[in-house]
Amino acid sequence: MYDPRQLQVLAEVARTGTFTAAAEALGYTQPAVSYQMRTLERAVGAPLTTRYGRGVRLTPVGAALARHAETMLAVLRTAQDELSSLVSTGGGQVRLSAFQSGCVGLVPAALAELRRTHPELEVVLTQTECADSHRLVLGGEVDLAVVCDLDDAENPPDPRLKRIPLLTDQRCVLLPAGHPAAGQPSVSIGELAGESWILERVRTRFLLACGRAGFTPRIAATSDDQLTILSLVAHRIGVAIINELGVATQTHPGVVVRPLRDWPTRGISVLLWPDLLRSAPVAALLAALGSAARGLGLGTAA
Repeated sequence: MYDPRQLQVLAEVARTGTFTAAAEALGYTQPAVSYQMRTLERAVGAPLTTRYGRGVRLTPVGAALARHAETMLAVLRTAQDELSSLVSTGGGQVRLSAFQSGCVGLVPAALAELRRTHPELEVVLTQTECADSHRLVLGGEVDLAVVCDLDDAENPPDPRLKRIPLLTDQRCVLLPAGHPAAGQPSVSIGELAGESWILERVRTRFLLACGRAGFTPRIAATSDDQLTILSLVAHRIGVAIINELGVATQTHPGVVVRPLRDWPTRGISVLLWPDLLRSAPVAALLAALGSAARGLGLGTAA
């Protein structure tokens, strides 16, 4: 039987590629990580890593054990969560991560429902990008994550993880009240070629779409905060694009929201290790997220 602490070290070495980075992530010293790896190699009876540049690369044996280590660690986390829920007078804890518009439009309603149905359950929320959430779930730093699928082709989620669809939403244009395009049922990017734009920092897909439409956008402001974006649009600093989920629960009287034409819809789902489905606290949060998603009245998940 392998020591779970050694398996955790191996998993972190596999993720970071160096003993030093693994030590920093785990709060160990570098010699302690080296010792744990040597001990695990003796137990396995074969080398687990080889030198590669300034870091290390897993051997075939090491890569196979690292895959199994992730699964075994996930099972242990499930057991720990379930037992904590049973023995704790506070009812247990669930760690959740979500991207910004999910934190704005979906998670608050879910947590409010959970407060009514499971007032003893504590939820620790982290706001982060989807790629980071994927890493946090894999590493056991969060129990489940609200993610979107637009970047799956470039960064596919680990196939060992379970994906549970919640809803779909679309990209929208934010226009100042009284804007000439505000009376249209939907708007294309090309129709707004002459406008100033308020953009989020992640804008590669938008810039490519502008290029296909034959123009380079004039950028008036950059912000990832949705309340700031709404206020800037209301004060006619520029127009903006934002995901429907981000404005599903918050609006501004000086802003008109219109769907953006010719833009792919976005699937929003929960990502977690399958074993955690047996955890009562995780199941309760999943049910609350599903209820909140249905209550928004947006697109139905596939």
